[in-house]
Amino acid sequence: MKKERANIKDIKSVLTGYINDSLSLLEKGSMPDEKSVHDIRVLMKKARATIRLISSQFDKKSYEKEFFTFRESGRTLRLWREASVHRKTLKSFRKSHTLLFKSLDNNEIISQLMKKPDVQPAVSPEHDENITRIYEILNKAKYRIRFQRIIHPEMTVLLSEINKTYQRVSDLFLRARNDTKPSNLHEFRKRLKDFLYQIYFLRAVKPNVIKSLEKKIDLMTQNLGKYNDLAVLIDTLGYSYSWQKNDPALDELVIIIRQAQDRYLSKIWPQAHAIFGPGKTLPGNLGVPPPAY
Repeated sequence: MKKERANIKDIKSVLTGYINDSLSLLEKGSMPDEKSVHDIRVLMKKARATIRLISSQFDKKSYEKEFFTFRESGRTLRLWREASVHRKTLKSFRKSHTLLFKSLDNNEIISQLMKKPDVQPAVSPEHDENITRIYEILNKAKYRIRFQRIIHPEMTVLLSEINKTYQRVSDLFLRARNDTKPSNLHEFRKRLKDFLYQIYFLRAVKPNVIKSLEKKIDLMTQNLGKYNDLAVLIDTLGYSYSWQKNDPALDELVIIIRQAQDRYLSKIWPQAHAIFGPGKTLPGNLGVPPPAY
């Protein structure tokens, strides 16, 4: 047990690393490029998953302050990412459906979404303010966590906390599988990412098992993310089905989008069932005999 405990990655150091990496990607007064925005958002998701894992070591007020910081930093950057994703997605569909998109030339929303500025625009005062704010609140979080007492957990404690996440994901899997509305799939994806980023702390203990599990879950989150991007695109188009009242070309585009969503879901369900289905357990996935904690 002492050897296993020594192998567990130092959670405080990892959390601080996520913040430092975000700060290095985020320069005050300049617009982050597309890759930096993506990387910072991933780091903030990892930070939220980590803070959830050690929530018992924070008082309620401190936990909420740190969680709010990581959540708001990610959310502020989300809209910048969405515009780029919508543009790339629509251009991808246009390549294989040229005639359909010619019929949609007069759709103002689609035209605007597909438009890309010839040059990088100057940072607006609003963006400059948001960038500065994210930078400042992350710096403050870094300082607070530096002086936060975080105990290196025993393996049994760590497994117990990760198992809580596993049980939550299992419940959300069954809920999403029985009712595949976007909100259920989105919640399943969010908690699945928590689980992915939390089992990272077990990697040194069972490297082959954990890396294999991480690979499977990461692929699931990617497909769920693509499904969600398409759901957001449909909402952005302002689409609502109404018999013979919509532009037929728009109806056709939405059908094409939903067919793509179906393909992503078909890749998710078999693997999700194998890991989180009825009768599955965290010890079983880790290859350890129950009870493990």
